[in-house]
Amino acid sequence: MKIADARVIVTCPGRNFVTLKIVTDEGVTGVGDATLNGRELAVASYLRDHVVPLLIGRDPARIEDTWQYLYQGAYWRRGPVTMSAIAAVDTALWDIKGKVAGLPVYQMLGGRSREGVTVYGHANGETVDQVLTEVARFVDLGYRAVRVQCGVPGLAKTYGVSGDKMFYEPADAALPSEATWSTERYLAHVPAVFARVRDEFGPHLRLLHDVHHRLTPIEAARLGRSLEPYALTWMEDPVPADLQEGFRLIRQHTTTPVAVGEVFNTVWDASQLIREQLIDYIRTTVVHAGGITHLRRIFDFAALHHVRSGSHGATDLSPVCMAAALQLDIAIPNFGLQEYMRHTDQTDQVFPHDYHFEGGYLHPSEAPGLGVDIDEEAAARYPYSPAYLPVNRLEDGTVHPW
Repeated sequence: MKIADARVIVTCPGRNFVTLKIVTDEGVTGVGDATLNGRELAVASYLRDHVVPLLIGRDPARIEDTWQYLYQGAYWRRGPVTMSAIAAVDTALWDIKGKVAGLPVYQMLGGRSREGVTVYGHANGETVDQVLTEVARFVDLGYRAVRVQCGVPGLAKTYGVSGDKMFYEPADAALPSEATWSTERYLAHVPAVFARVRDEFGPHLRLLHDVHHRLTPIEAARLGRSLEPYALTWMEDPVPADLQEGFRLIRQHTTTPVAVGEVFNTVWDASQLIREQLIDYIRTTVVHAGGITHLRRIFDFAALHHVRSGSHGATDLSPVCMAAALQLDIAIPNFGLQEYMRHTDQTDQVFPHDYHFEGGYLHPSEAPGLGVDIDEEAAARYPYSPAYLPVNRLEDGTVHPW
């Protein structure tokens, strides 16, 4: 069997996705997600211009060899564009391998380590009362874990607070929108939010919060300590992870667990944080960390250091990526949580799949391969539409992490 064709498909059923579809000379196909939020066309070009010509004629069964060929052979390694492109190839090849074997991918990763994948939803509101209403909605849907984000008094707009509660998409404009941020207002408000949520829903619901890289280490330490009475499952992305030594300062001052890594691309981005046990959950994804092959390496390394998975799963990950993530989540021994933001009906029509949510868990497909595909005819009805993530500024106008 040889790879006969590889097509890059860009579609926008509510938001932009990039998908690679590999076709073998025996008619077996596989799909991989290559979406990079706000920079989708860069990955599409990388695939079309630089990767697809290398795939034609290769043996699709040689997944590891192809991964190394694309990673080491490029010389200019790592980075989100390169690793998202490699991820699409790797994921599509795993899909093909499963179909040839007649097995879901997780069976080739060692089989089940659990019956279902615990996922969390996003409860948000401009006011605390609105937040409580949204948390109750997710509890009623059966969720066992909920991320809580609330508007900050005095700020017109806050990341994570949206009009559309179920299908939140931050990439919302043809040119970046801007918002104003105040760390002081935020730190003063967040503990009171979680006091209300915990009082309303009791001690057993797993609660999470995304800081989104907006604090310094000592500010994050202060936040973590103030949230300790409310027993969060994690405090996500408290500081930018460029200077990883900063996480030591957070660890010295709070026992609130820390999750980080959705912007990481390789094990090297996370190695110090994992090795020194400066984090509790690693949030790298199939699409941004080189596919199933490399993400499994990251999770295996994390398992040696008491770090669990907590993969990113926002709407910029297509159902192709979610299907692949679930195949890995169900198999690894150190699974923690999986983010799950539901896609729109249009997206689900473009990407037919049979993973499903039941009883607070997501369940991977039992079909051979990943159990997901792309309807190219439906995809063609939704052309690419420019959409950027927002920009944050402090009250004095300084650009700040959003």
